Amino acid sequence: MDVLEAASLVELSMHRLREDILSGALQPGERLIEEQLTRRFGISRAPLREALRLLDQQGLVEHLPRRGVRVAQLSERDVDELFGLRDVLEQYAVATAVPVSEPDRLAELQGALDAMADAARAGDLREENDAHCRFHIALVGLAGQRQLLLAYQPVIRKLQLYMAANLRRETEHVGDPWDGVRRHRKLFDSVTTGDAPTVLAVLAAHGARTYIS
Repeated sequence: MDVLEAASLVELSMHRLREDILSGALQPGERLIEEQLTRRFGISRAPLREALRLLDQQGLVEHLPRRGVRVAQLSERDVDELFGLRDVLEQYAVATAVPVSEPDRLAELQGALDAMADAARAGDLREENDAHCRFHIALVGLAGQRQLLLAYQPVIRKLQLYMAANLRRETEHVGDPWDGVRRHRKLFDSVTTGDAPTVLAVLAAHGARTYIS
């Protein structure tokens, strides 16, 4: 097997597992059995283990000593603490970054918002969740502080599974796939006003903090 083929198998396996996790087909805490996955994907253990390692870095799976791999699972307290930490870091970023002195710096934020709208239009919840994460990372990125982003990214990665569940819940129970897009557009529009207190007020009322128990 050449290097290119091995890399393709890793990427394919990673994306298929990521899709299953973020769609809810694989639930938090569910064990991932190597033998079953290698048969399902038609691959050897080496690319599968690399795919699982990458998913671990993304906060979607976790390796347990002597117990194998499972879909990442956090306690209610863990999730609540992570949402709280996300809030604090985002508020600090907004207070530091707004008003944004160069309008071009909003391009990444606008791009993530556009991607969310495209995904909502297509009914692609996985892509909408990805764009959702990119939007929040871009928001924090406006502060231009490398260490802030390094602190923030692991938090948002650990929460993405629960944010995806919130997105599904909004679509299924609220029955409005555009609700998330509207909330993020409102947040984007508040950033463009250049008034930090306005952005902080919108941010405080911005998102659901529910989770899978």
